[in-house]
Amino acid sequence: MANDYEILHTLFESALGAALPDGKFDGRLPPKPKGRTIVLGAGKASARMAAAFEEAWTREGGACEGLVVTRYGHAVPTRRIHIVEAAHPVPDEAGLEAARRILALAHEAGPDDLVVCLMSGGASALLSLPAEGVTLANKQALNRALLKSGAPIGEMNLVRKSLSAIKGGRLAAAVGDAQLVTYLISDVPGDDPASIGSGPTIPERIDPEVAVGILRRYGIDVPEAILQVIRSNSVTEPVNGGVVHMLATPKMALDCAAAKARELGFNALVLGDALEGEAREVGRVMAGIAHSAMMHGEPAQAPCVLLSGGETTVTVRGEGRGGRNAEFLLSLALSLKGQSKISAIACDTDGIDGSEDNAGAWFDGTLFESARVKGIDLAAHLEANDAYTAFAQLDRLVVTGPTLTNVNDFRCVLIRP
Repeated sequence: MANDYEILHTLFESALGAALPDGKFDGRLPPKPKGRTIVLGAGKASARMAAAFEEAWTREGGACEGLVVTRYGHAVPTRRIHIVEAAHPVPDEAGLEAARRILALAHEAGPDDLVVCLMSGGASALLSLPAEGVTLANKQALNRALLKSGAPIGEMNLVRKSLSAIKGGRLAAAVGDAQLVTYLISDVPGDDPASIGSGPTIPERIDPEVAVGILRRYGIDVPEAILQVIRSNSVTEPVNGGVVHMLATPKMALDCAAAKARELGFNALVLGDALEGEAREVGRVMAGIAHSAMMHGEPAQAPCVLLSGGETTVTVRGEGRGGRNAEFLLSLALSLKGQSKISAIACDTDGIDGSEDNAGAWFDGTLFESARVKGIDLAAHLEANDAYTAFAQLDRLVVTGPTLTNVNDFRCVLIRP
């Protein structure tokens, strides 16, 4: 493999391959029920999960029906499971209607039936069914405010659960006495099932004052009526969460990329699958680690790759086109000051970095000279939260289209001796 560009992209593709649901249902299928098998799901990977489950279930002689909702452009062909598309990250009417139908199907399930729930990242916005007293417009405004606030994804999802009629174990409550099996593709630090897609089938008791405290901490003003709904919308009755299987996680993807890097002759170090914080600050810290590896052989000896996952945040202050991975990468590049022996890639594994059309971006040692020739002020672009524009002008965007999976962000720093 001749250059850094090819190596970085190959490692990203290896991570994506490990995150797909294909073949991962084998050996994890439940016994066939006397009654119906109802498949429900939501998330950016849910359509691909539905197709993979349907194939495995049919191969074992089973029949199924159901409905899953995924992001626009993420649907795949299925035979019996209905796939619908809706908006992400801000919910729309299509997602609202899909959530109503999914909840109704759950209520239909009887004691002889099997309910299979397929959840992945993105379900929080796609499976949007507000609690009584909350409108879709209320949820949309709150989602926009949360996305701009810089709040970590776990805190955003906790607020979303507190205003939902279906999340936080409420879908499991609707299933009742039917057998329930949940399959998950994790996009959250720590792989907590209750946090993936806001845990529709994972029973959880949440202190409503925690959600109220999050809103106050980030200066998000909501009407008093919404605060009253948060305080009254708690799950109090016992709920059976059924069986839970984890199909893919950020750590699985990073480990696969590390194995590929070693195969290509690089030392590989996974720094962690749950790195969080402001994207530009994480970029600065990563630059320090990369510089130490290059100069001192610590924490890894060059030639090496430093791999990490998790989900950074961006507190939006400028008017540019961003994305947390592009912002991380631009901060990393600026902190390295054009070091020719270090290159890097940072991408969201769902193929969409924020709300743009790219998965992320990459750079190598020629970045600063290319920017100088084109008259691009990289620091000004970072200050304006405009990393997308900078990398687009330098032809350094990574564009994959929908990957049909989602195990959060993939970051790889490559260091030459």
